[in-house]
Amino acid sequence: MNDEINNKPIRLRFAPSPTGGLHLGGLRTLLYNFLFVQQQGGKLILRIEDTDQKRFVAGAEQYIFECCQWLGINIDESVQHGGEYGPYRQSERKALYQQYVQQLIDGGLAYYAFDTPEELDAMRESFKSVLPHDQIQYDQKTRMKMTNSLTLSAEETKKKLDNKTPFVIRIKMPEQEQIVLPDAIRGAVHFDSQLLDDKVLMKADGLPTYHFAVVVDDYLMKISHVLRGEEWLPSAGIHALLWRYLGWEKDMPIWIHLPLILKPDGNGKLSKRDSERLGIPIYALQWKDATSGDLIEGFKEKGFVPQALSNFLALSAWNDGSTQEVFSIDELIQKFSLERLHHHSAKFDYEKAKWYNETYLQQMPTTALTDCVKNCLVTKQIQHHYTDTQLEELVELTKARCQLINDFYDQNAYLFHKPTSIDTAALTGKWNADKKKLFEQLIVVFEQANNFSHDVLHHTLQEFCATQNIKLGEIQLPLRVMLVGGKFGIGVTHILALIGKKESIERITNGLNALSTIA
Repeated sequence: MNDEINNKPIRLRFAPSPTGGLHLGGLRTLLYNFLFVQQQGGKLILRIEDTDQKRFVAGAEQYIFECCQWLGINIDESVQHGGEYGPYRQSERKALYQQYVQQLIDGGLAYYAFDTPEELDAMRESFKSVLPHDQIQYDQKTRMKMTNSLTLSAEETKKKLDNKTPFVIRIKMPEQEQIVLPDAIRGAVHFDSQLLDDKVLMKADGLPTYHFAVVVDDYLMKISHVLRGEEWLPSAGIHALLWRYLGWEKDMPIWIHLPLILKPDGNGKLSKRDSERLGIPIYALQWKDATSGDLIEGFKEKGFVPQALSNFLALSAWNDGSTQEVFSIDELIQKFSLERLHHHSAKFDYEKAKWYNETYLQQMPTTALTDCVKNCLVTKQIQHHYTDTQLEELVELTKARCQLINDFYDQNAYLFHKPTSIDTAALTGKWNADKKKLFEQLIVVFEQANNFSHDVLHHTLQEFCATQNIKLGEIQLPLRVMLVGGKFGIGVTHILALIGKKESIERITNGLNALSTIA
């Protein structure tokens, strides 16, 4: 493989369809393409596969580019970046495909098929008695009983074409041939032509199918390697045959079919339904389902940083041969290799993904992590009075307990909102009229305070307890419960300093009212 790499410009393509959110498997394929071209000094092309116009979803194309931007993946050629091998949207390349499909027809390697939907249904029905259901297809066993240019005379075919009779163009699969596709991580993959159908290459609307367009585009764009999911393996025999039929076999790219990402229980490919059922993300960014209108949270909205997601995805089908688990993006670029990819499918482990994120959060500089928290608050439309310095202090105090960026808000929501209830049960047996008087006096002390910083407040509470002849611990729990609603949160004096003098006094007053029921 290395000789081929050295003799050929490295050009890889990521070719998603604008039909929905960018799935986790697609994200990983995109990442591996990016790592390899960065390491080899190659080019990454983003080609939009939009020949299936019935499944086109408005906004999906822009969404793909937004995912690239969030993950920090640089694209060299695309509909947005331009390039000398465009257009980069398949629907705009329609004229390019005609000459090549005509080449196949002229060479007897493809043919016109004029069959109506009713005729196709009739064919399937008629073969039910002689073929297993899963073997009934348009192929060498059935083609000669259908309405196509193989069964019609040249004159009949021409007449149908002249009369604008709807047609598709199908590949003519060879009989009794073993088609071999070399895969860099799977070895030689064999396909029995007897089991392959005469796939449609050009549809009735004049647009190519994926199977034809992908071969023509990869050739014209000089793609050197194709990294794609193993769900394309069943079709790979058709693609390999087309490279040969078109006379381009020596230019065929190096193939790498990546393993699936499975459901957490290992039973099947991870899907959107699993996201809804288990509450786990499968998209990089939030996606609005075109059918239901539901908003499906992505990794970003769940509170992941892109570096952690990239690290997690990179190691789902690759390792560098060591026990190292945490890699910076520069380390991934440096160490990534096609030879270390494997073809074993892996279960999606959301807890492991969160572990990666937690690890990255702990390593991030406080300023950078604070910026992430600020963005989280903006997304949640949380109004607050905190300065950047105060938020940085909060990040330092709580990051050890956070796996996701959203945890900074979820664990500290009491700093942004008054408690809606007080856990009075937490103070049962520890609250009485004397304690109430004690806190009424503490309110007066706070009202007279000119400095409400953490260090001064700590000293103030110590002095107050000394004058009352009590231990500091005797007031800390009740004070915490009144400030936040329960037995949780950062240090009491940090809470007081962050929410401020006015808010602190209001919360203590509200707490005293709530605790009057057990006084």
